[in-house]
Amino acid sequence: MDSLKVSEDIVPLSEFKASASKWLKRISLTGAPVVITQNGRAAAVLVSPSEFDALTERARFLSAVADGMADGEDGRLIEHEAMVAETTSRYGSTDG
Repeated sequence: MDSLKVSEDIVPLSEFKASASKWLKRISLTGAPVVITQNGRAAAVLVSPSEFDALTERARFLSAVADGMADGEDGRLIEHEAMVAETTSRYGSTDG
């Protein structure tokens, strides 16, 4: 994601509504997010669909890593050899 330029990428809601297509085009061209304000305070951040997908993918990945770390800290792990034996007994050998 491109970095936010405070002087260019913050827009009041009334201005955004009046020229929404211009802002949507800008997001698709620059990749920079747009902060929409209401009553002088940040109310929303608009990002491109591809940037949204990248952000949610990253969040899912980080959550999976955190879950794995918690499993390790809580002793919910099995040895590699035990996993190979379990997989082989369920699905057969993976050799050739």
